[in-house]
Amino acid sequence: MSAQPTEAPGAQQEASASPHSGIERLQGTELAAEVEFLTARARSLGSGRANQLLADLDLKVRSYSVLSLACSGENPSQRELADFLSLDPSQIVSLVDQLEKRGAVTREADPRDRRSKVIAATAAGRRLYRAAAAIVRESEAQSLRRLSTAERDTLRSLLQRVAFNGD
Repeated sequence: MSAQPTEAPGAQQEASASPHSGIERLQGTELAAEVEFLTARARSLGSGRANQLLADLDLKVRSYSVLSLACSGENPSQRELADFLSLDPSQIVSLVDQLEKRGAVTREADPRDRRSKVIAATAAGRRLYRAAAAIVRESEAQSLRRLSTAERDTLRSLLQRVAFNGD
């Protein structure tokens, strides 16, 4: 018979009863102070929450983003959507295809370049967008619930400066 290592009595209870376990235990690491990690984690949590809430409309954050820009009145081309959303053009094609099948958007000739197509919202797409935008605002409110209105405004301003820094 081989001897099994034994734990000190109560060691397992101490580990599970520790006030610093899981996520809380790791919040003191260097990684938890890195901006790239923090923005990625915040995005992941926020997108996950929004995707859950948008599921009732059969949308996800990416398709909502395309629909939102189609409803903006700016008549974005597929290339502009890809650039603005930092997505591969093939991903945009797929997202537009899905929205087009639902009757939410149409592809129209771009008056600036006949070789290109702009994405325009239909009346059904605008109705879908209004419902989805309300859901996304609720998701944002949940994500930012610990911040004051002034802090939310500051965060939004800082993120806009980072996101559109002229790259």
